[in-house]
Amino acid sequence: MAENKELVKGLGLFGATSVSAGTMIGTAIFVVPSVMLREVGSPWMVLGVWAFAGILSLFGAMGYAELGAAIPEAGGEYVYLRRAYGPPLAFLYGWTEFIVAKSGSIAAIATGFALYLAYFFPALTAPVWRMRLGGSGFSLGLSGIQVVAAAMILFLSVVNIFGVRGSGALQTTFTAAKLAVLAVLIIFGILLGHGSFANLRAAAGGPVHGGIIAAFGLATVSALWGYDGWNNLSMVAGEVKNPQRNLVLGLVAGTILVGAVYILANIAYFYVLPSAVALKTNTIAADAARSFMGTAGGAFIAVGVLVSTFATLNGSILSGSRVPYAQARDGLFPKALARVHPRFRTPVAAIAAQAVVAVLLALSGTYETLYTKVIFSEFLFYALVTAGLFILRRKEPSLPRPYRTWGYPVVPAVFVILAALLLINTFREQRTDSLWGLALVGSGVPAYLLWKWWRRR
Repeated sequence: MAENKELVKGLGLFGATSVSAGTMIGTAIFVVPSVMLREVGSPWMVLGVWAFAGILSLFGAMGYAELGAAIPEAGGEYVYLRRAYGPPLAFLYGWTEFIVAKSGSIAAIATGFALYLAYFFPALTAPVWRMRLGGSGFSLGLSGIQVVAAAMILFLSVVNIFGVRGSGALQTTFTAAKLAVLAVLIIFGILLGHGSFANLRAAAGGPVHGGIIAAFGLATVSALWGYDGWNNLSMVAGEVKNPQRNLVLGLVAGTILVGAVYILANIAYFYVLPSAVALKTNTIAADAARSFMGTAGGAFIAVGVLVSTFATLNGSILSGSRVPYAQARDGLFPKALARVHPRFRTPVAAIAAQAVVAVLLALSGTYETLYTKVIFSEFLFYALVTAGLFILRRKEPSLPRPYRTWGYPVVPAVFVILAALLLINTFREQRTDSLWGLALVGSGVPAYLLWKWWRRR
C-alpha cells in the first residue's frame, strides 16, 4: 500500500496500547466527576455512568478492531467510511475532524492542561488582553489559560514532526507515568484517606434537572469525553507493526484498562470527599489528594495531571494528523497536506495545518463547551463507522478479517442504537452546543461541492 512506502511502521504492541490508553486518560478523569455529580445527584450514579460509558466505548472499540485489522491503513475512520459509503461521506468525516472534532479535542485537552497549571500559577486565569467592540457592550479577550493551551499545541506538533518512533516512545513513557499517578491516588486514597464508603451512597443535593434519564444522558457525554480516544489507534493503523494482532489488542485492552482505572479513581474520590465538597471543585483529583496528603499531595497529583494531559495531547496530535493526510493522499483534500517529511517520514503539512486550527479553537473556546461539541460531532460518525461493519460484511465478503467483532451482530447494533439515543438526548438537553456541532458538520457539504468544482477546474 502506498502509505507504507511513506510512513514508517514504528508502533509495536506497547506503543499501540499506549496510543489507545494514553489518549483516553487525559484531563477528564481529573475534572468531570464533579460535573457528572451535579447532573445525576449521587456518587453511585456517577459510577454507573462511568461503567455504562466504558461498555459503550468497548463495544465501539471491538467493531473498530475488526475494521482496523482488515484495513490497516493510515486515516482510520476516513478509510472505513470511504470503503463502506463512498467519497462524499468520507470527505464529510475528514472535514468534521479537521474543523471541529479532532482539532476541538486537541484544543480542549490543551485547555485542561492549562487549567491544572493554574493550580501552581493562579495568575494564568487572569486576562492578558481585552478589547471592547465599539459601543456594543461585547468584548474580545484572552486569558493566560488560552495562551498556554495554544503554546502546548504548537510545541507538541513540532515534536510529532520529528518522527513516530520518538513520539510513540514519549507516549509509552508518559502513559506509564499517568497510570502510576492514578495508582497512587487510588491506593493511598483508600488506605490513608480516612474517608467513608457511606459517601458513595449520599445524595449530592436536590432532584436532578429534566429527569433521571436525561440527566444520565448528559453525564454520559462527560464520561465519554473521558473515554474519548479509544478510536485514535485506528487512525495510525498504517504505522502499527503487525496490525492484525497489535491493533486489535491495543484497542480492546486499552479500553478495558482505562475503564477499570476510571471506576477505581472515582471510588477513591468519593470515598475521600463528601458530595458537598466534591460538587464545589473543578480540580477534584488534587483536592482529594490534598485532603489526606496535605498541600504536597495536592501538588503531586496536579503534576500528575499535567503529565497525563501532556501524553494525551501528544497522542491526539499524532493520530489526528493522519486523517487529513489520508484524505489529501486520495485527492479529497489539498494535495499539499499529503506531503511527508523526507527525513522524519511524518505528514508534516497535515500536522502543521491541524495545529493552526486547534490553536484557533483553543484561543476561542472554554473547556466544557469545547468537549460537548467534540463528543456530539464524533459520536455521529462513530455510529456511522460501526454501522459500516454491516455494509462491508455484505459489500466485501471476501475481505480478509483476521479479527471478527465478538458478539456480532448484537454488539455493533447495540452500539449504534445507544449512540443514536445519546445524540438525541444531547440535542434536547444541550441545544446550542449541539446545533453548533451540526452546523460545523453540515458546512462540509458546500465544502465538498466546492472542492469537486475546484478539481474539475
